[in-house]
Amino acid sequence: MRRLSGTTNRLMALTCAALICAQFPALAAPKRDKVLENSLAAHIATLASDDFGGREPGTDGEAKTLRYLAKQWFDAGLVSGTNDPGHDWFAPVTLVAREPSSSTAIFLRKGKRLTLAAADVLMLTSGKRSLVENAPLLFVGNGQVTLSRNELAGRVAVLLAGASDDGSRQNALLKAGAGAVLTVLDGDRSIAEVTARRKRNGYALGTDLIGGDLEGFVTASAFAQLLANGPQGLAALEAEAKAAGFAPHALDLSATLEATTRETTIRTHNLIGKIEGKRPEAGAILYLAHWDHFGTCAVPPAEHLICNGAIDNASGLAVLTEVARRVSRLPQPDRDIYFLATTGEELGLLGAQAFAENPPIPLKSIVAAFNIDSVAIAPAGGPFAIVGKGMTALDPAIAAVAKADKRKLVDSLAANAYVKRQDGWALLRHDVPAVMVTTAYGDITRMERYFDTDYHRPTDISKPSIELGGAADDVGFLVTLGKYFADPKRYPSPSSK
Repeated sequence: MRRLSGTTNRLMALTCAALICAQFPALAAPKRDKVLENSLAAHIATLASDDFGGREPGTDGEAKTLRYLAKQWFDAGLVSGTNDPGHDWFAPVTLVAREPSSSTAIFLRKGKRLTLAAADVLMLTSGKRSLVENAPLLFVGNGQVTLSRNELAGRVAVLLAGASDDGSRQNALLKAGAGAVLTVLDGDRSIAEVTARRKRNGYALGTDLIGGDLEGFVTASAFAQLLANGPQGLAALEAEAKAAGFAPHALDLSATLEATTRETTIRTHNLIGKIEGKRPEAGAILYLAHWDHFGTCAVPPAEHLICNGAIDNASGLAVLTEVARRVSRLPQPDRDIYFLATTGEELGLLGAQAFAENPPIPLKSIVAAFNIDSVAIAPAGGPFAIVGKGMTALDPAIAAVAKADKRKLVDSLAANAYVKRQDGWALLRHDVPAVMVTTAYGDITRMERYFDTDYHRPTDISKPSIELGGAADDVGFLVTLGKYFADPKRYPSPSSK
């Protein structure tokens, strides 16, 4: 291979630079944009003010939040993206809050009732009411043996607690057909501790079909009391469960178990806007950020009672809004560009799930989705991370755009530890290529410091110390990514490749 002269090398470099600049007009190294940072700070100060009450779904704080965002987006030139004449801009989402209400547990041996104190046993259900009557108890040890539906149907599976129960063993038994699961707590845990952890509101979409699963917990001492006059005590059962060749077997006990819940319906909304493209049939890209937070989250004598969510996620809404403002000033794109502010993220990614279940366009037409969450973390000029790296086909194109736009991407997959904690995960589960591209996760240690301090606390307020340099960088790069992915010539739809 012929070695090129220094002059030739310089000419080629200049030629390549010219070609890249033709594709990406603004390629100068990003400079700190104080005007943009001031705009972001103003959005955050408004959205995270006490007047918005912590942006809790179904409250006046929601109405104020959505009115503010809708006006910002309308003034920027966006149009409604619901594609539903009956619900302009605001897509209704119905949530159901379920709180455990009553718990009943009656045990019998040969028809004789055995009494336990209410503080020794707790029954829970995700449905309105679940009941099993006179069901035989089946000891399944540590749940290590697979049982058929016929073996479990109509029976209460009695399970020994594990060192770090995450509910997976109980869920597996219920899914396999057990009428109920009763977990015998170890000596270190009490019903009061389980109650504190489990007797909180659970939330679901109103469209979700909630099963009648029935799950219970009983203290070790109370269960030993139930076994006192039977053929085996608790110590014998525990030893048996550890032995090789363990086989589940019936106990000489039956039970009538019941649990109920109280339900509260919350009517809330996603906000959807769009910039119309010249060729909507070529697909669409999506930017999203969740608008909701926890409302009042502390009680007196605490001085500040509201979780304002300045970083989480007023900062994401600020970036989303400024991206919309800048993209709307660009020449009309070929693809539609949608902007989505979701409800119920803090309750389980429910607004994003509702969007995925009832989208304004077919999900398969979304070629790229960029979630924006808790971004006011990093200083200006820092590296970008991809939350969801390696999980979509977007990575090579993002890397190419980053290189051309003089942005550094971290190689680490560390940010993926948080992929299931953000709205992009709800879209990924529906095969939408969704990522977070942000400086906030460019330094995981800095992000985790936020998680350990202000995150989900009343101290997450608008204050001068909030770092907006990286958030402004996010705006710039997300706009550049939008220009790239909105162009079918640069990024063809996967179905057309």
